[in-house]
Amino acid sequence: MDNTAELLDRVIADLDAVLSADVLAGLPDEKRMDVLRVAGDAFRRVEAVVVETTASAHADFSHTFGCRGQNELLQRVLRTDVAGATRVGKTADAVRRQISVSSGERLQARFPALREAMLDGVIGVAGLLAAVGPIDKAAHKVGRETVLEADALLAACARGYRTMFDDPVDPVDVDAGAEAETAEGTDEPGPPATPEDLRQYAQMIAAAMDPDGPEPSDRSAQNQRFFTIGRLRNGLHAIRGNILPDVAAQMQAVFDAQCNPKTDGPPKPGVRFDDSESASGSDSGGECGGDSESAGDAGEGVGADADAPDGDEPFDRRSSAQKRHDALAAALGIAARHADMPTLGGASPTLVVHVDAKDLAAGRGWATMGGSESPIPLHVAAHTACTGAIQRVLFDEGRIVGISVTDRVFTVHQRRAIIARDRECLIPGCHVPASWCEIHHVTEHARGGPTHTDNGVPLCWWHHRSLDWSGWEIRMNDGVPEIRGPAWWDPLGRWRAPRPRAPRHLATA
Repeated sequence: MDNTAELLDRVIADLDAVLSADVLAGLPDEKRMDVLRVAGDAFRRVEAVVVETTASAHADFSHTFGCRGQNELLQRVLRTDVAGATRVGKTADAVRRQISVSSGERLQARFPALREAMLDGVIGVAGLLAAVGPIDKAAHKVGRETVLEADALLAACARGYRTMFDDPVDPVDVDAGAEAETAEGTDEPGPPATPEDLRQYAQMIAAAMDPDGPEPSDRSAQNQRFFTIGRLRNGLHAIRGNILPDVAAQMQAVFDAQCNPKTDGPPKPGVRFDDSESASGSDSGGECGGDSESAGDAGEGVGADADAPDGDEPFDRRSSAQKRHDALAAALGIAARHADMPTLGGASPTLVVHVDAKDLAAGRGWATMGGSESPIPLHVAAHTACTGAIQRVLFDEGRIVGISVTDRVFTVHQRRAIIARDRECLIPGCHVPASWCEIHHVTEHARGGPTHTDNGVPLCWWHHRSLDWSGWEIRMNDGVPEIRGPAWWDPLGRWRAPRPRAPRHLATA
């Protein structure tokens, strides 16, 4: 098409009109979400234009314009950095259609279904690279047909077909007010997958393609493992090493147990909170685990979490790396005593609801939790109590007239089972590990919901706190969690499986 550049110039002119009108700052929330959604659609299509143009160019294209290679040309014409140009180049390699020497026709791309998804604007560069990375690593162990099958599965997942590859589950309507359907009972697509969703699904497919794939690399890793403590210098010992994945996972579990802000955590100094008006430090302090900082970054990014409520306690100005150091120190000390090692979920908070006896029946009052005398709204109390035990102390004219305790805590064994089943926060797109999450009663305990694995799902702190008003709904279908999301995520409003399940029928060639 001779006027391709002219068509793109029109798009640029339309975007200039949007930006020059200065209307974006005053948009209401719903309109703002619409703009972001449409801009995302346009962004992915622009990426597709760049990738397809690059992939269809001849081998000497970059030399024609005086560049050493494709990467330099992309850096200059796209005004991107080396990493950005490399990502475009890798994507172009995955969807490039070579020219047949005999016929001169374009051959099939390595990932034809994902290429079509990219051209349709379903996925962009990030999504395509996330999908093809794990498959490329296993492709040499299987035949072309298996790779094409994986390509089709990933493209369908990208388009929102999350559970169509397993045997359907018989419909069971567990919600009398909902339509009689299950997450497995429809062939219609749901919300498209995020790059992280595609990466995880691709890893499951790659494992099915090549179950023995990691073994050679594991044997090599065994030979490269080491851990050393350097000499004392400036009051510190430097440590270096390579640790195996299972050792790293165990260490991360210790960090989680020590630093997870929803448990008792490490000895003081710990994380403290105060009103933003009285906090003189930054609120950018990080948590202990789950980031990608290296040991060499321990001296950077130090910020205060918050001031203590009464001003007597010092600021906690530790960085995430420093908190991990302190967690390791505490873990080593506790390991000598062994029986005192903390466990995730073993320190569920006790919520004391302090109200006058006359007000209790009317549902009025405030909650207080151990360690804080600040009044807490009842909805916050309900959120905290969902994962703990409730102790009610009833007062009348200053006199204690009753104490009652209700046990609603998921046991350690129940938590482990739920974590093994769901692995992450149940909300799609949220990849907080389940070991960091709180276990939510799907049917509220106050409404007769049992403390049972069939009634518990992991939710991160934020999604648990905001569940009542965020638009996300959860139900259990014969012990299997299902999600119905807000309209911006799923306009059809269907009950769906939170994540795709691993394919069972892929065979190695």
